Parts: sequence; C-alpha cells; structure tokens
Amino acid sequence: MKNIISIIKFTVLIVILFAVVYPLAMLGIAQLAPNQGKGETISVNGKVVGYQKIGQKFDKANYFWGRPSAADYNAAGSAGSNKGPSNADYLAQVQKRIDTFLLVHPYLKKADIPSDMVTASGSGLDPNISPQGALIQVKRVADARKLSEEKVKQLVEKMSNKPTVMGTATVNVLELNIALDQLK
Repeated sequence: MKNIISIIKFTVLIVILFAVVYPLAMLGIAQLAPNQGKGETISVNGKVVGYQKIGQKFDKANYFWGRPSAADYNAAGSAGSNKGPSNADYLAQVQKRIDTFLLVHPYLKKADIPSDMVTASGSGLDPNISPQGALIQVKRVADARKLSEEKVKQLVEKMSNKPTVMGTATVNVLELNIALDQLK
C-alpha cells in the first residue's frame, strides 16, 4: 500500500509538472518573443495576409506559385511526404506536378523546371522558392496581369534574398506577390 500511495503522488506531481507548469512556462517565454510567439505576420493595409515563414497556396495565373506542400499548406500538420526518390507513388506525384506546370507554362521544357517547383520541402511549408523558380513564371504572371515581362522580372530580381555568407538565394513568394499587387 505504501508503494501505491508513492506512485500516485509521483503521477500527480508529473501530471502537474508537464500538463500545467511546463506549458505555462513556455507561454511565458513566448510572450518575450517577437509578436508574442504568434509568428512573423505580414500585413497589407492593416490586415494580416499571411506569415513570413509559412508557405501558402497560390494557384491563380496572376500570382507566383510557391513550392508544393505535402501537408497541403496546413501548419498544424507540418510534414514531408516521407516518400523516397525511388517510391513509385512519389515519382508519379512529381510527374503529375511537372505535367501540370508544363500545361500552364507551355513555353517551357521539362528540363527548364527547377526541382523546388515540383517537390515539397521537408516541412511541406517552405515559403521560399529559388529565383529560377520565380523567373520561369514571369511570362505567365506578366501575361495574366498585362504587364511587361521586363517589369515583372525586375521585381523578381529586387525581391530575391541573397545569402549573407553561405547558402542559396531565395524569393519569399508571399512577399513577392504582395509587391506584385502594388505594381502599377
């Protein structure tokens, strides 16, 4: 009986520690973070339109498209597909993405498409694409918005984030699309 009472006390202590104290401590620490731990939001005219570090779906012709998402752009379910490059289902999915991309961009060849435009990132929520991924979409976006390709290309180049020391250049798709909406 003495052991049972000790085990019950220990269980209650652990439940209080990990179900009450720890979450409250994390909430308190989050309050010290920028935006109280709610993420880095992007606002337009005072309205939150997205998060800087979370990708979202753009599929209209007049916007730049981001990377595909294995999590369907659901931040609560962030995950990759866990399918390897030899998995038949994965290869079929990538081929379907390639076919769709070529259908909407008939001026391209399969070899022109950067891999980030047809493969999801590890989290499934990458907000960035390569500058090449943006540049191959310039013609479609310019045509849909009745803008010159040169003007849209200059915007892509302006919005490209160069690596500070190492890494690759990226373009945040949400920020690029917001800047695109502001073009006259």
